[in-house]
Amino acid sequence: MRRSFLKAGAGALGGVALASNPLLQAAQQPARPNLIFMTTDGHRPDALSLNGNRILQTPNFDRIGREGIQFRNSFVTNALCLPSRATVLTGLYGHNTGCVDNQDRAIPEDVPLFTDLLRDAGYEVGLFGKAHVRDLGKRKFDYFFGYPGAATDYFWPQIVEGSLGHVEPARVYDGYVEDVVMDRAIRWLKQERTKPFCLIFWFQSPHAPFFRPRRLLDLYNGIPIAKPATFDDDLKGYPGKPRAFANADDMIGTYTKDSKTKGNCARSLEELVKDYYAGIVSADENAGRLFRALEESGQMDDTAIMFSADHGFFLGEWRKYDKRFMHEPSIRAPMLIRYPRMVRAGSTADQMVTNLDVAPTFLELAGIPVPKRMQGLSMVPILKGEQPQTWRNDWLYEYYEYPGPHDVRKNRGVRTDRYKLIHYYEPPEEFELYDLQDDPGELHNLYGNSRYASLTRDLRRRIDELRQETDDHYVFQPPGRR
Repeated sequence: MRRSFLKAGAGALGGVALASNPLLQAAQQPARPNLIFMTTDGHRPDALSLNGNRILQTPNFDRIGREGIQFRNSFVTNALCLPSRATVLTGLYGHNTGCVDNQDRAIPEDVPLFTDLLRDAGYEVGLFGKAHVRDLGKRKFDYFFGYPGAATDYFWPQIVEGSLGHVEPARVYDGYVEDVVMDRAIRWLKQERTKPFCLIFWFQSPHAPFFRPRRLLDLYNGIPIAKPATFDDDLKGYPGKPRAFANADDMIGTYTKDSKTKGNCARSLEELVKDYYAGIVSADENAGRLFRALEESGQMDDTAIMFSADHGFFLGEWRKYDKRFMHEPSIRAPMLIRYPRMVRAGSTADQMVTNLDVAPTFLELAGIPVPKRMQGLSMVPILKGEQPQTWRNDWLYEYYEYPGPHDVRKNRGVRTDRYKLIHYYEPPEEFELYDLQDDPGELHNLYGNSRYASLTRDLRRRIDELRQETDDHYVFQPPGRR
């Protein structure tokens, strides 16, 4: 697979070597926007005031959607931090790069990142925040200021700094992590440059352990948090829910005797939701700081800004928290894009987009050919208000990190615009089938119902086809055996 990718990638790289062809470079320069890609960590689309949240206020993230476009069906192909970030950078499934879990995985050096292609085409690229992917700072970013994994210490974060593949040893910084990193990103943004830039900012918030900045310690005091409709349901005896879902170690207020996640246990629904919301507010405040810096430098409308998340998050549905499962709270993420030179303000789109689509979209915005081996689709036609002649009707989900934190069993599945089939494929084999049109809350598992036997066969066959289409011959290798 890697060899075939490299052949396609080499052709693309040859086609985008603008720096070696001044005529092509000059032809591309006038239309090339600056690029900003921001993600929060585990951010559900309904955790935005733009989408009607009555408790949480996110004016800066909302601005991207109000003045740009919101994709109402945006998903991730693996609801886990490291795999999702690797997919964003490469436009490839984790099974193609080996970045399948959070266990210190690195993107192979011979797999190009979309940021590599941008740099070859004359962009200046900086990455700030939660890198997570191993050795990412050693890739050729013009500037890198990030923490290698999750910043478990929000107030004295260890951060690695470097440029062009050379990084210094990690240093401890004093201050709330989002503020510290945004200070450095704004300093970099304000530098004089003759090239367009691409700024990637990956927030840590609102990831566990959910520490707030001091300025938000009393936010939401006295505000009640409503329980989700399924919060009190007893999964142990609930008809139709598989043991793989019921027995996972991700229940609010409890953990199993052998729990591996005591440090990240959510102790109550109210504490979880309020701390989660406060983390999002801290990120939104820092996004506002970045926008002010853009406006002060006169670059706001010349910059394409994309906001998304690495995955969604359970906030008490079935009394669960965290992510990993293929259920809607876990796999849905925001996708907002502002670029007034192209996008009509207040637009919406219903096409299913995924994190595979980030890399092709940025490359097309920059006027760079998209390597054929990338598995995503460019959203640029939709940004222009066009209706693409062809778009995906379904997509493949995958999850591998088992045994591991939260004890979510390996699974893969297919999601169409109406149906979802989840397959826990290792013994004991189990399935979940949902009609999302009639049952958006995924309350009624239809697997085994004779009325849906034909649909089940079709969806199982489609999983196999999608695996073939995405070159999925991966055999899971635990860390240390790669």
